Amino acid sequence: MRKPSRRSAPVYSVSQINQYVSRLLESQTVLHHISIMGEVSNVKVYRTGQMYFTLKDDKAAISCTLFASDVPPGGLPFRMSDGQKVIARGKISLYERSGTYQLIVKQLALAGEGEYYLQYLRLKKELEAKGFFDVSKKKPIPRFPKKVGIVTAGNGAAIEDIRTIALRRNPYVQLYLYPSKVQGAGASLEIASGIRFFDHFGVDIIIIGRGGGSIEDLWAFNEMPVINAVYKAETPIISGTGHETDTTIADFVADLRAPTPSAACELAIPEIRSILQNLMGYGESLYNGTRRCLEAQRKELQVLQHKMEGMRPDRKLLEKRMRLQQLQQMMLESINRYLADYRQRYTVLAQKLSALSPQNRLTGGYAFVQKSNGEPVQSVNDLDADSTFTMTFRDGKATVTPAHLEKEFFTTEDET
Repeated sequence: MRKPSRRSAPVYSVSQINQYVSRLLESQTVLHHISIMGEVSNVKVYRTGQMYFTLKDDKAAISCTLFASDVPPGGLPFRMSDGQKVIARGKISLYERSGTYQLIVKQLALAGEGEYYLQYLRLKKELEAKGFFDVSKKKPIPRFPKKVGIVTAGNGAAIEDIRTIALRRNPYVQLYLYPSKVQGAGASLEIASGIRFFDHFGVDIIIIGRGGGSIEDLWAFNEMPVINAVYKAETPIISGTGHETDTTIADFVADLRAPTPSAACELAIPEIRSILQNLMGYGESLYNGTRRCLEAQRKELQVLQHKMEGMRPDRKLLEKRMRLQQLQQMMLESINRYLADYRQRYTVLAQKLSALSPQNRLTGGYAFVQKSNGEPVQSVNDLDADSTFTMTFRDGKATVTPAHLEKEFFTTEDET
């Protein structure tokens, strides 16, 4: 009879086992969002903001990691230290390299206030998804308010601080108080009523808030009546609730968050001295700017006046007249120069002509002989005994009859 063969059991590596266990943990959705309460020990906080600690009770312990990216923007609402009881909410995960499982913490709260804190975080996440914190919906805070409505306790330290600060900063701003409960049953309804009252009353800014306290003391500012009233108000709202480290949901919904009620008053009411100094500065700047503008306009006016002076019709007419006189004078001078030139040339020619004139030659006994018809007598042969002829002397003329003259008169040199 043959013995059955033994099949050897499979052998796995450490990494394979850790991967398998990690997948098992990942498949358990109940471990994705789990809250664990325990005592804190071995707290280590690194410069990067990452935090490691252990949660334990009297029987067991679990390692926890809080990554810097999961720390709220303002930091944890409390300072972690050994011995504290906290509620940590997060996801169970296996760190495969070391083979240890741990809680990756997403939210952390003190155990005494843990339920409030977890409720706060859930509501904050829900309202953020609905757009209650949308920055684009926030209204600008008026720079120079005249009336400020305040919703807070009527006899608390908050309203006294606000009055003192408002009187110091600007006594001309009117303060209106709507006294309201700020903690306990019905507080959220009274706060919401005060917001709606001032929203219809017509103030410039509404301040809501109270002094510091535990998360339970501030819880009225995390309830929906207050949140809805702040979200729906048409008037800008400044929320100054608790101390600087306290943050309520109303702070996120309001148009502006202040760390304290006193700080809310300082944000709402401008300091009158700085306003007056700014006004004086603006007045001086306006004066200097106006003076520079007037000076520039004056210079431009002078340029335009100078241009207009050159374009005046009477001035242009005067310039044309002066130019005409100048041209006339130039023309006369030119004509005179031409006349003098021609006169000089005439004199020269007249002298030359005079020098060539027969009249100038009738001196020293000479005479000019002409026939009766005015033709010159060029030879004695041109005369006969019966004809008369005229002899022109230097000082007159004489008519001569040839018969009265001797024959020799008619004798030419050739004949002699």
